[in-house]
Amino acid sequence: MDTAKKPLLTDIAARANVSLATVDRVVNRRKGVSERTRRRVLEAARALGYIGEEEAAHIGAERALNIAVLLPAGTNPYLRLLGERVKARIGLAGASDPFLRCLFIESFDADALAEALRKCADWADGVAFFAIEHPKVRAAAEEIAARGVRLVTLVSNLGERAGVAHIGLDNHAVGRTGGLLVGRLAGRTEGAVALVAGSRNYRAHSDREAGFLSLIDEMFPGLTLVGLREGHDDAGENYRHTLALLDQQPNLVGIYNVGGSSGGITRALRERGREDVVFVGHGLTADTRRALLDGTMDAVFDQDPDVLLDRGIHSLTHRESAPAPLKLDIYFRENLP
Repeated sequence: MDTAKKPLLTDIAARANVSLATVDRVVNRRKGVSERTRRRVLEAARALGYIGEEEAAHIGAERALNIAVLLPAGTNPYLRLLGERVKARIGLAGASDPFLRCLFIESFDADALAEALRKCADWADGVAFFAIEHPKVRAAAEEIAARGVRLVTLVSNLGERAGVAHIGLDNHAVGRTGGLLVGRLAGRTEGAVALVAGSRNYRAHSDREAGFLSLIDEMFPGLTLVGLREGHDDAGENYRHTLALLDQQPNLVGIYNVGGSSGGITRALRERGREDVVFVGHGLTADTRRALLDGTMDAVFDQDPDVLLDRGIHSLTHRESAPAPLKLDIYFRENLP
């Protein structure tokens, strides 16, 4: 009977003259170890019989990236769908695929996002995140990028001067398209139109707002904007805002929701029997699909979540600095997939 003890990680650490933590990082293929030290630890582990030649080759091969995906918490159906798609990829990932983790953080909270970015930098090689345009978030992004962590923003960016790659739509053009659809479909030379947003702190939302306003001013000067309501991508808030709009603006002819959770808006329109109001929103999910089918919504702008994730992961693994904007998908009742 072989009574020889299997070598311990402490034995490898002593032979390689490194710390136990370093050995643990190498054996478990985590970041934070130089290639020279990694080779020394693997040679010690092989010499002591802790691992064989084949396993040493596997551990020593180029390590798959650790990637964190940070998304806002809450009830926004599109962001929940995006999170589900990330988690599905985790379950299907192979040994050579990036190791993904999906983390939901407090929505519209710059401090929470900045803290999450810094925490992820301790273990992640790359971070894909839904950005809040705020000095604290930009500072955190600059800090961890300087540490070598790769960054890419999804859907909403940090602005051009932040220097972080972005995967998403050309949101100003999207907003102009929203204005064109609302103006054309309303078929009125006069009337009120309204905007609903999650928050202007999301660059995607403010860019869509600006695009919408520029198109309405240019092509439909008789339509009057009656203000922007921030519903924080919450169906309940959007519902209350829409009821107030309908009460205060009897001549309301169109609504463009530049954010998410359109279900609250459609609920209010149904309850008041105002399906005549043109309604354009974002994110093809179960609630917006139902609204298209029953005629409460007229059009939905979408960016395919799988394409968004594919491009985001590719940007991190290939260090893309200026990815091209995604293609905008526009769905009506008659072309639903």
